[in-house]
Amino acid sequence: MNIRSLTRGDGVVIGAAVLLFIASFLDTFDSSGSDVPNAWDNLGLVMSMYVGGIIGAVLIVVGRALPQPRKVAGLELGQVGVAFTLFAAWTSFWSILDPLGAFSDEFGSANVDAGSGLILGLIAALLLAAAAIATPLVPALQAGLVPAAKPAAPAPYGAQPPGGYGYPGAPAQQPYGAQPGPGQPYGAQPQAAAPQGAPAPAPQPAAGDFSPFWFAVPVARPLFGEDGSPNPIAELAPGTWYLAVEQRGAALVAQTQDGRRGVLQDTSGIQRG
Repeated sequence: MNIRSLTRGDGVVIGAAVLLFIASFLDTFDSSGSDVPNAWDNLGLVMSMYVGGIIGAVLIVVGRALPQPRKVAGLELGQVGVAFTLFAAWTSFWSILDPLGAFSDEFGSANVDAGSGLILGLIAALLLAAAAIATPLVPALQAGLVPAAKPAAPAPYGAQPPGGYGYPGAPAQQPYGAQPGPGQPYGAQPQAAAPQGAPAPAPQPAAGDFSPFWFAVPVARPLFGEDGSPNPIAELAPGTWYLAVEQRGAALVAQTQDGRRGVLQDTSGIQRG
């Protein structure tokens, strides 16, 4: 059974059925006597008005919640339930006009008024029948009774996905030129190739000719200082991701994980993130 398929109209039906059940235990009519019967002392009244209405509500709700419609004598459960609710409302109308009913022999022709059980039962039965008929016709009653779950908020621009390079259970590394997945911002690191401990690049203006990107080297390569010094300041190791922050001809200005910047002169065979 799918509870999320229930509508607001079904909620009204359920509430009205609960009221009917409560009303069945209240006094059928006002009397000065101490032994005033309720609906359960009159089998015909309780079965036709109270139990009949509750059965109708159950059939409507069950018919709505089932994944596939079920039929009884060629009619869907919901249609049978509506018929029960109409019969309960009809019975409640005539019962309140003649409160004594089957108790006329016991109480004679005394002029008595309808009790709280009949009054509340009439209100509940009319509400039940009205909700059962109006739900397929009124859009406001067709809204879901249980609100749908909210979708997860998208990750902010430039945010790093969980799990770095070599993260246990991470999917296989994406090849060079692979496009980011749906919902992943342009320029963000792919989830499968996230570097371990690498900071997320800051967003760059869209109008720039160069956008920072992550890359990895196939073999160990030296990183030279930006001042043109021939001595390397660091060595880029394979299996680790670095951030390219600027392009100088065929060379790249790269930033290591500890924040040092230098020039990578040999960019052949690098793998872009």
